[in-house]
Amino acid sequence: MQAALKPMLTILATIIKELLELRRDRAGLMVLLVMPMALVLIVSLVQDNVMQATGEAPIRVLFVDADRSLLSEGISKQLKGGGGLDLVSEIKGEPVTAESAKRAVVKGDFQFALIIPAGTGAAFKEMISERAAAAIVVKGKVTPESAPPERAPQSEITVFFDPAVQGAFRTAVVNALHRVILGIEFKEQAAILAENFPKEMKKAMSGSMMNPFMAAPLAPEVSFKMDTAPVLKLAEEVAFNSRLLKRPTAAQQNVPAWALFGMFFIVVPLSGSLIRERQTGTLRRLMTMPVSPLGLLIGKLCAYVLVCLAQFALMLAAGCYLLPLLGTSGLVLDHQLFSIAPIALTAALAATGYGIMIGTLAKSYEQASMFGAVSVVIAAALGGIMIPVYVMPRYMQDISMLSPLAWGLNAFQDVFVRGGNLGTVGREMSLLLLFFIVTITVSWLALSRKRTGE
Repeated sequence: MQAALKPMLTILATIIKELLELRRDRAGLMVLLVMPMALVLIVSLVQDNVMQATGEAPIRVLFVDADRSLLSEGISKQLKGGGGLDLVSEIKGEPVTAESAKRAVVKGDFQFALIIPAGTGAAFKEMISERAAAAIVVKGKVTPESAPPERAPQSEITVFFDPAVQGAFRTAVVNALHRVILGIEFKEQAAILAENFPKEMKKAMSGSMMNPFMAAPLAPEVSFKMDTAPVLKLAEEVAFNSRLLKRPTAAQQNVPAWALFGMFFIVVPLSGSLIRERQTGTLRRLMTMPVSPLGLLIGKLCAYVLVCLAQFALMLAAGCYLLPLLGTSGLVLDHQLFSIAPIALTAALAATGYGIMIGTLAKSYEQASMFGAVSVVIAAALGGIMIPVYVMPRYMQDISMLSPLAWGLNAFQDVFVRGGNLGTVGREMSLLLLFFIVTITVSWLALSRKRTGE
């Protein structure tokens, strides 16, 4: 009996031992239990609006009404009532103009701007009236020969969109606008036809009654010849910093994003290296030598920054040369290489500084690898690497601005997609450098305390 119970007691003792070790490592237990839950919650919240962003959930659009007509009011009312677009007519309390709207889209603050120029409503009304008058054709009606009337100029509404916006979301906005505009055109044409038709019938009937040889007037034959061409033209324009730029390709949007994600994943091997040095005693022996903690950090920092830059260069090379071989459009650098090199350097510093901080503060390899990997995935999800920021819920968009990957991605998109330069990405680069300074300072303080035995 005792021999049979001995293996069971051994297993039970092992279970108790492991649970006790986990309880002692509260930080590791927190990482194992809380981080995956946080990842599930955040990614779910980030992706909440993705399916709805194709037309069911509101997309913020700057609305500039320079016309102030019944037409523009009707467009605004239907767009708001449809629920597909959230029209914004003020920026920081100031009314939006055509120039300020375009600047906001160029900067990436908004993804779309709808501009209705002055005189659009009058031109629209004139063309609708002409078409309605020409649509009613009475058989036998003789009209004097005359030169065809000059057609009113076609009304045009302009939509500026951010080149970083993916095709599906751009199509959703444009389709919503087309539906509203066509609905207004049909409604106006139907109203004018209903008004003109009795008048034309009355004229035709009066002409028949004037014939003395007819016992009773015959109803004239009437047909309709509608012009189906759209009255309102919807012009789509990309809001570039430079008019010489072409529409961005998928490679220009995706390659920098995932290269940035790969750079920040340096946290796993870097933090693991620091943990192994502590566990094997290498770090303790280095601390006994006349070497400052800052010198140790700078040496490790330089090595891994070079690794990050090499990784980024390989990603760019794959985008430039491998993607075309696979049948898709490749990455075109041109003059952008001189602008993205400093951005890549600041991103590499931020990623390496974060990895050093995790490796310095973590107590075990499991803590460092789990927390580092999951935190980078969360920062990538919040920063727009996986899902565009503009389709997230509004409160998630505000939170995304805290992610260093969002700063790096915005900087790369400004250069690759929006035609920006180092002057336009100064804020993002400053934030990445500040993040690096904070992380490396925390790491230095932690190493200094361990050296003094505090």
